[in-house]
Amino acid sequence: MYVQNFNPFSNMFQSALLAFLPILYFFFVLIVFKIKGHLAAISTTIVAILLSAWIYHMPVILSIMSAVHGALYGLFPIGWIVVGAVFLYNISVKTGQFEIIKKSIISITDDRRLQVLLIAFSFGAFLEGAAGFGTPVAITSAMLIGMGFKAKKAACMSLLANTAPVAFGGLGIPVLVAAQVTGFSGAYLAKLLAFICPIIGFIVPFYLIAVMTGLKGIKEVWPAVLVTSLSFSIPMCLTSYFLGPILPDITASLCSMIALVLFLKIWQPKNIYRFDNEKVAPQITLSKKAVIKAWSPFIILIIFIADWGMASVDSILNMFNISFAIPYLNGAIINGTTNAPIAAIFKLNWLSAAGTGIVIAAFMSCVILRVSFKQSINILTQTFSELKLALLTISGVLAYAYVANNSGMTTTMGLLVAKTGSWFPLFAPIVGWLGVFVTGSDTSANALFGKLQTTAFSAVGILPVMGIGANLAGGAVGKMISPQSIAIVAGTTGLTGKEGEIYKFSIKHSIVLLTMICLIIYFYKDVFVSLLAGENGAAVAQAAGSDIISSTGIVILAASFIVIFLAKKILNGPEEIHHYKLQ
Repeated sequence: MYVQNFNPFSNMFQSALLAFLPILYFFFVLIVFKIKGHLAAISTTIVAILLSAWIYHMPVILSIMSAVHGALYGLFPIGWIVVGAVFLYNISVKTGQFEIIKKSIISITDDRRLQVLLIAFSFGAFLEGAAGFGTPVAITSAMLIGMGFKAKKAACMSLLANTAPVAFGGLGIPVLVAAQVTGFSGAYLAKLLAFICPIIGFIVPFYLIAVMTGLKGIKEVWPAVLVTSLSFSIPMCLTSYFLGPILPDITASLCSMIALVLFLKIWQPKNIYRFDNEKVAPQITLSKKAVIKAWSPFIILIIFIADWGMASVDSILNMFNISFAIPYLNGAIINGTTNAPIAAIFKLNWLSAAGTGIVIAAFMSCVILRVSFKQSINILTQTFSELKLALLTISGVLAYAYVANNSGMTTTMGLLVAKTGSWFPLFAPIVGWLGVFVTGSDTSANALFGKLQTTAFSAVGILPVMGIGANLAGGAVGKMISPQSIAIVAGTTGLTGKEGEIYKFSIKHSIVLLTMICLIIYFYKDVFVSLLAGENGAAVAQAAGSDIISSTGIVILAASFIVIFLAKKILNGPEEIHHYKLQ
């Protein structure tokens, strides 16, 4: 048995300095020595195991099995999502349909700045709200590369855009987990976030364009940016406040996509921004049928992501789960805060995982695009081959995260920030930021630090719920520097081994956005007393949803497959009887 000790030196500053050492090492070897991401991740895990044994006196077998648990989680479900996303994209490319997608977007606008708003920000926010866990940066970065963006720019723009929707990602999972660990209801937390997250949602489109083309670029396209920002932030605010945490990203992203497309029908910038030496795209006329068919893989993706996010469907798919305890680790670590044993169960929800939904969507796309089963398996095999180093990097990163969490290192770092006393509200978002950096997930950061944040806010005489708001908001902008996110986007864009270059871009912009959130939380710390203090935080079970009859899930899944096979008949004329010759 190992009891977590968050202050092994009896000096919080010294303890935290050692806890930060693996993170500093990871940055150093990536940026200074420029070693490949998978080697950096694996060696960082080894450093963490040595520190956990030497400084935290954690039994080596528990450290090693923690790393094994994290590596398994890195492969599934995280790595599985990346495989599914890239598989679907590869199908679109190899059948030639992505060329039509590019032309359809260019027919809306061939301004590269506005393409980033449409794809990286609005469409990416939809993917974050529906699936999360790396799906947005994997798919949008691949799409931008297909549009002609250089790999590094595609990766960086996708990471930066994927900040505003993170708190409500995966149909509100981060908020619902925060509700479970703090005792507040999800609806109560969503009311607070309605006044925080939309501010970031309003700022990020302007920030994206400023990073891409400077203030001059904003001046040239500010009407479109303003339409995007308003049509995203206002629906997010209203949905979060009145409907709770599940749908804010979905409504905000759909509203911003529709509003921007309609606006660009009547307005275009005078100066079209293109890349250096880029040829002017000729005017293109595409039939609606051709455009719908080309977009069908991503339309199907939306359908299946929505299905997989429904409680009724989830209840059906989870009937086939496989779970097993991690040997030597399960129940062998005592939580240093609650004094309860920590479970270490690996859940192989192979059917209900988001990655499985994406893979099935890819195979269903093959039905519409008339790609044979043999061809589709070949594409999937090639996808695995492309991503082998990226998957190794993701596993290495998660292995470190689990060692840091189980040993107590992550909590040590959070406790240091909590020592700032009355200034804590100003620094509280940093705790969430660090949590997401280490774990790669706003959900995990809330599970880890949610109670710490509310307790610390209460101790300094501030409404406790502000603590979880700070954790969620700070964690959202930590997503773009998470080694997990960097590994995913590097694997998708073919930059595996060059993660350090992406970090150089991401870290400075993450800190800028984090500073904004710190100031917002500090300004808000006394504002919501009258608005939210009367809430009692009960009904967590209600926030998580009520039991739904399983038959509803069967009907929804059946309807989705029927729609796809009907679409096949509509989108493929009788003359199209051959399979595509893959590119």
